[in-house]
Amino acid sequence: MCTGKCAKFIGKTLFPLGVCAIIANLLLYFPNGKILEVEQITDFVWFFHGIVGAGLLVFLPAFMMIGAGGEGCCANRCGMFLTVILSALGTIGGAYCVVISVMGLVRGPLCDTGDGEYIYPFRNDTDEDNYLFNQDSWSLCKEPEKVVLWNIVLFSILLGIGLIEAILCLIQVINGIVGVICGTCMRKRKISTTTA
Repeated sequence: MCTGKCAKFIGKTLFPLGVCAIIANLLLYFPNGKILEVEQITDFVWFFHGIVGAGLLVFLPAFMMIGAGGEGCCANRCGMFLTVILSALGTIGGAYCVVISVMGLVRGPLCDTGDGEYIYPFRNDTDEDNYLFNQDSWSLCKEPEKVVLWNIVLFSILLGIGLIEAILCLIQVINGIVGVICGTCMRKRKISTTTA
């Protein structure tokens, strides 16, 4: 597979991942489908890790990869060089999404424990007592209903998407460097022979 075809394939793969990341991040603003006040939404949601990190910062290299891929082969080294730079940015965006998602998972959601006040009930957990491995503790959160499961599922989805995007962008960095150094594939030329 030539570097152009590889770039085009990676670019087309990144688009649906970016869209899914944006949707997952947006859903975190509406725990269990409820509209909450701004101060009742978990703090790690406000880092926009799915919208900016795994979304917009990944769309930029994806567009460039598809453009550099052309009809399956990259005709110029400049396009591949730009994919290297933008893919490095996409790798950072994916890694940012991973880090914030891990933090959101470890620290737990903001919720009402029954007294009408929104707090972070799991932030003082030790590694042994972490709420992620103790499903019985999820009942501490009364409102919004099932907010713990909501956060775990969506932050886990964002973690997976960010990881896949970072790996794909890193592969494109390497692919782009190969495309710049070694050149890209040659289009098959039709050689016509004339008989006398």
